Amino acid sequence: MGILEIFFIGIGLSMDAFAVSICKGLSVKKLQLKNALTCGIYFGGFQALMPLIGYILGVQFKNKIESIDHWIAFVLLALIGINMIKEAFSDEENSDDDFSFRTMVLLAIATSIDALAVGVTFAFLSVNILLAIAIIGCTTFIIAITGVKIGHIFGLKYKKNAEIAGGVILILIGLKILLEHLNII
Repeated sequence: MGILEIFFIGIGLSMDAFAVSICKGLSVKKLQLKNALTCGIYFGGFQALMPLIGYILGVQFKNKIESIDHWIAFVLLALIGINMIKEAFSDEENSDDDFSFRTMVLLAIATSIDALAVGVTFAFLSVNILLAIAIIGCTTFIIAITGVKIGHIFGLKYKKNAEIAGGVILILIGLKILLEHLNII
């Protein structure tokens, strides 16, 4: 597998992180570089870490991981999405501008579950795993930072509708992952 193929895999894997980064950008009143870097580091880091873990685990746990990865991603994304929609209708002025370790780890895990499965497939191919995780991690880092900025610009004008849309997007991403793995779509 060549660098270009790995790059496109990185782009594909980073789309969930991009959507969540847009939602995080919506949540901040004043965008700071640390917000964008936080998303980039967590999402890029987990998108690099998960294929490495998958590669190391290889064939040993393939069946167990494939049987539950879609459910984990669906539940986490659905819960986060429902919470975003609920907060959009709340009279309180608190937004989900939580960039804490716990929140970011949960989001990073939810958006990188598929990368774990990709890592398992890398174990069966002649892939330079260090090069692959570097490309995937860097690609996701850049895309996540871009997503935060895009979300912040959009959110300044249409915050409530954007929060609802962001929540729906997260739920739909989770549903898409679930339906793809159940071979319904």
